[in-house]
Amino acid sequence: MKKAPMKAALLITAFFAFMGNFSLITKTEEAPPVQKQEFREITGKIKKGETLFDIFKKYKLDISELYKIREASANIHRLRELHPGRSYKIILDKNAQIDSFIYWMDDDCFLNINRTDKGYCAEKVSIHYEKKILHIGGTIQDNLIASMEEGNENLLLALQLSDMFAWDIDFTTDLRNNDSFKIVVEGLYLDGRFKKYGDILASEFSNNGDVYRAYAFRQNGKIDYYDETGKSLRKSFLKSPLSFRRISSGFSRGRYHPILKIYRPHQGLDYAAATGTPVSAAGDGAVLFAGRRGQYGNLIIIRHRNGYKTYYGHLSKIDKGVRNGVQVDQGRVIGYVGATGLATGPHLHYEMRIDNRPVNPMSLKIPRGATISETMLVAFRQFTDRINSELASVKPSNHIAVGNAATRESRKEG
Repeated sequence: MKKAPMKAALLITAFFAFMGNFSLITKTEEAPPVQKQEFREITGKIKKGETLFDIFKKYKLDISELYKIREASANIHRLRELHPGRSYKIILDKNAQIDSFIYWMDDDCFLNINRTDKGYCAEKVSIHYEKKILHIGGTIQDNLIASMEEGNENLLLALQLSDMFAWDIDFTTDLRNNDSFKIVVEGLYLDGRFKKYGDILASEFSNNGDVYRAYAFRQNGKIDYYDETGKSLRKSFLKSPLSFRRISSGFSRGRYHPILKIYRPHQGLDYAAATGTPVSAAGDGAVLFAGRRGQYGNLIIIRHRNGYKTYYGHLSKIDKGVRNGVQVDQGRVIGYVGATGLATGPHLHYEMRIDNRPVNPMSLKIPRGATISETMLVAFRQFTDRINSELASVKPSNHIAVGNAATRESRKEG
């Protein structure tokens, strides 16, 4: 009785041994388990004066890898040019070799370098933001910047708003307390968090009883700002070559000079501003002179069409690339406020001349630029009708509210 189970066990063993001879036919082979790769992540922000070599040295990374990723990215972005405050991420494998390197070039794109079988491969990747329409309203107290909420993005929004109305409003001399503004603007979000403002779609500014409106509209493939009648807000000359400053001395036929102690004509405007404040070209033109000239100190003269010239004096520095014969666009930074030449303190001396005759820039009437074409007027009016209802809903008290995202598409051409 005890031998029977042993025979059964032998039979079962023999059966499996027999079946084992046909395992290639009857049994599916399982793939060997994949060895789990171990990664380490290094993140940070570029410090002032810091180089990629410094970062590699800090984390004891392989310097030979640095040269390889530099070479891979050479045609996209030179890694010698790193800007303070920009984020970076380095992914290391288990051998402490670089698997990937990411560097945020700006707010809209990042450099992505990955290791492949053939070496490192670099690409420029655009950041895809979620867009929401925001409604912002405010009342002027002292100046535009002070009337905005704090933060760098609100400062940039204030500058964008002032640039839109720069041909009609001087944001230092024209503003009054209790003036108000309304803005319909794109808000750009990443992973559900607000990152920055996009384009202003429309805005309204009430200044000393007058109401100015601006609408973003695409015509001939280009977006510009127009008033409610379809006329471009852009004019041949900006009302002022500086933002957020005060006029310390106006245009005069007989001003008492504080240094020379005599009365003589003052054929321009003096804008008091801190040393280093950017100075912009008031209009498109060619640089006629850029250098040192007597009492003007560092001076730039720009020749414009129709016999116009503009002068920018007492500059602390002339911007790189601004030299005789160079064409400059309206709004381009050409220099920086200073006190060179005959000046008691930092300010910009700004002159405008027509056929070499000095004129007062504050009283000059400058014609507007292009208007909406007849074929685009219907689409433009449809857009303004829709967005005017959004502007009307904005209250002139500092707040931000999310609007209708469908408005974002309504400014498209035709």
